[in-house]
Amino acid sequence: MIKRFEGRSAIVTGAASGMGLLTAKKLAEEGACVYMADINAEGLAKEAGEITKNGGIAFPCVTDVREYDQIQAVVNRVISEKGNVDILINFAGGFAPRMCGLTDRSFEHEPIDVIDWGIQVNFRAPMLFARAAIEQMQKCRRGVIINIGSVDGETGGGVDYAAEKSGLTYGLTKALARIGAPYGVRCCGVSPGPVLTRANMAQMKTALGRAAEPIEVVNLVLYLCSDEAAFITGSNHIIDGGRILLSNQ
Repeated sequence: MIKRFEGRSAIVTGAASGMGLLTAKKLAEEGACVYMADINAEGLAKEAGEITKNGGIAFPCVTDVREYDQIQAVVNRVISEKGNVDILINFAGGFAPRMCGLTDRSFEHEPIDVIDWGIQVNFRAPMLFARAAIEQMQKCRRGVIINIGSVDGETGGGVDYAAEKSGLTYGLTKALARIGAPYGVRCCGVSPGPVLTRANMAQMKTALGRAAEPIEVVNLVLYLCSDEAAFITGSNHIIDGGRILLSNQ
């Protein structure tokens, strides 16, 4: 097996479950030293332990991504131990009303604290992780940042969620790519459509008639992190099975 990430350090947020976890596993399989950031301490310890048992290198980093001091601590640890954050993947996030357990998910009835949760986790946290990591990336003249958005950022699905995700994969991604480019630091967005991380995703319509398998999204993320994608930066990559094609129907 060719190990594309041998000797590289990676931070993956939202790494205790779902696509964040699968990405952490695949990075470790391909030689990366993975720092897994998530608020779920028990899940992190279990999954990092499994990666290590299977021959990979992974460290659990219990992190509330709403708190900058905790973000800074993760980044500082990686820099102290490895010299640089070679890869930063911002998976942590979710549709705030669902994540906060609301049954009424209409924007006009959404509590302000739920809106704030979405802004903090879906938009502010990736910005602050990038802020904490990019100066050292620039000094080392290498680094990749991947921001995970959503097709809802393209179609306007969910007022606050759409704003957060479009701001993440377009405004923030392009701005980071612009300031990173002179130093060889790249930044890209990935915007999935429905993915089979939850059963109800299978009910969402796409032009191809199915939802994505998680590995399909993860494979795209890994490609963008690799040297194979060395000439790609500032762009958002939609992987939605053509769901966006149906948005006006």
